[in-house]
Amino acid sequence: MSSLALSPDGALAGVDIGGTKTEICLGRFEEGNLVKLREVVLPSSSWRGRDFASDADSLLRLIQELTGETALVGIGVGAHGCDDDPECEAFAAALRTRTSVPLRVVNDAELMPLAMGRLGQIGLVAGTGSIAVCRDDDGRMISAGGWGWLIGDDGSAAGLVREAARTIARALDTGATTEDPLIHRMYASLGQPELPRLGSALASQGNAAAIGAHAPAVFDAYVEGSPLARRVIVEGAEALADLVVNLRLRGSTASHVVAGGSVIVSQPPLWDAFVTAVQIRSDGQVTPQLFEGHPVDGACRLAAEITNKRDAKGFGLSPEHSQKV
Repeated sequence: MSSLALSPDGALAGVDIGGTKTEICLGRFEEGNLVKLREVVLPSSSWRGRDFASDADSLLRLIQELTGETALVGIGVGAHGCDDDPECEAFAAALRTRTSVPLRVVNDAELMPLAMGRLGQIGLVAGTGSIAVCRDDDGRMISAGGWGWLIGDDGSAAGLVREAARTIARALDTGATTEDPLIHRMYASLGQPELPRLGSALASQGNAAAIGAHAPAVFDAYVEGSPLARRVIVEGAEALADLVVNLRLRGSTASHVVAGGSVIVSQPPLWDAFVTAVQIRSDGQVTPQLFEGHPVDGACRLAAEITNKRDAKGFGLSPEHSQKV
């Protein structure tokens, strides 16, 4: 897109592409603080088709609509579903063939540490799904989790609901009564009063977002004193902490994990259990931080780092690449 031109006096474009919504921000950094000029939020499904070429056309068109006559100096993109370096680079390459503005594409989980100024630290999302992402000392992306609700995404909304159903089934098989609040809450939420229909009721939800919508039932049961709900939440938090440990075993030297996402931000029991689990599993070497801001701020910071031609260690940018942009 030739109309998106490079200008030394222009603004930055930050893009946070989530599984549900996309946020695009136009801004500048003044004395280290992000000043937002314009912003737009729209459903990701309204423009993203998971084809890099057409997605690049659509995204640059959206950026152009937001920037208007304002020239750009850099574009930072965090993209849900770009879960390794080849995928990030493929999307970046499609964008670069359409604009001369320096840009970088990372996984959307990486935006949270960036937004907090935690360069090179672990970003962990526990929302509809769950994933942890960071960079090793050579700038290569490493991730853990993100396998989808059917076999993974433990500690996410969908994962917690799945495990709640499994926990209920196991408890009933071993002779538990139906008095535990989790059983009543889950059946009420799923609209399924018959015990044998728990599995089919869950399967009929169809996708992770629909399944995850029942997660409040787990936390409501926890508040009511459910031992089963407490087990589900603690085990989910421990699974999230294991993602952090796995990244360290595979080369991460991060000292912080910045956690965000709809579930872990809105549900203190999950966050509290996660903090405890991280501290125990990392022997106190990793400090958890809760992210309650806007990931798109991290995308703007990524754009600024690229524009300033720094050796952006933690973004996968080598000094050589930084000089090129």
